[in-house]
Amino acid sequence: MIGNLVALLTLLKGLPMTYNRDLQEDKERLFDTADTVRAAVRLCAAMLEHTRANRAACRAAASDPALLATDLADYLVRKGVPFRQAHHAVGALVALTEQLGKPLNHLTPAELRSVEQKFGADALGVFNLKRALARRQATGAPGTNEVRKQLARWKKLSG
Repeated sequence: MIGNLVALLTLLKGLPMTYNRDLQEDKERLFDTADTVRAAVRLCAAMLEHTRANRAACRAAASDPALLATDLADYLVRKGVPFRQAHHAVGALVALTEQLGKPLNHLTPAELRSVEQKFGADALGVFNLKRALARRQATGAPGTNEVRKQLARWKKLSG
């Protein structure tokens, strides 16, 4: 499909500003791409129809505190630290956790402040997954409310 797109763009790039018979060459690429998309959608639909989530495995994967490292950076941003500096601080914390052999959410407030003074005692609160998901409210975000809205939308469409 990418090859078809590049071929089509290359074809269009070389056309004069008025009608040109070279546009007849676009049909093969267009129809091939449409057939490929149609086949891929059918395949994905058949695959997803029989897909079931392994809740235990998902819960275990989501419990990794490293998944919320960006939330720790966002915490610093809310405290007035520029994101670039916050990102660097969280990277230093991740290095510290590897050195100490403990997960990010088990660092003490003193260990957090050893990297960045703006960390308060409440900083470790970002590792509450339910609260972290609730904060993600932008359209298309993986937040609880947004996912609920999208699921309802898709259920309504599939009727």
